[in-house]
Amino acid sequence: MGLFKQIKDMKDMVESAPGLIESSNEMAANAQAQAAAYQAQAAQFQAGGYPGAMPGQAYVNNLGTQMHGEPTAEALAPINGVTLETYTAIIKSVGAQGTDQAVLDQAAVAHGVKPADWAAAKDGWGARLKGDRALGAKFNTLYTAP
Repeated sequence: MGLFKQIKDMKDMVESAPGLIESSNEMAANAQAQAAAYQAQAAQFQAGGYPGAMPGQAYVNNLGTQMHGEPTAEALAPINGVTLETYTAIIKSVGAQGTDQAVLDQAAVAHGVKPADWAAAKDGWGARLKGDRALGAKFNTLYTAP
């Protein structure tokens, strides 16, 4: 009976592969597009393209969000022991396998992260990345590095 389940599982995996590959390709393309957009924005900041910004100076918008430069220490604080570097390595390691929760959980365990810690870190880093351009730029740099 175990053999038939394994065959069924393999069949299911093969059937889902094209969609997972497409999802992964979209994630990679988005990361590259975001990195290119950040680089263009960084060049504009360094040229003093925003009111009050001096060349090379970080710009903080009226909401207090740092728009250029390095993320703050608070933004880089680990979530349940998971650093931005570990989070990025896990996301990057699944690559063509997509964002299936089971695959992400397995990748997290392979990086020494417990499933409960990964669940909290995944949600926490996702929220932080949406609200902080400097942190998002750091993530993109880590994600697109060879």
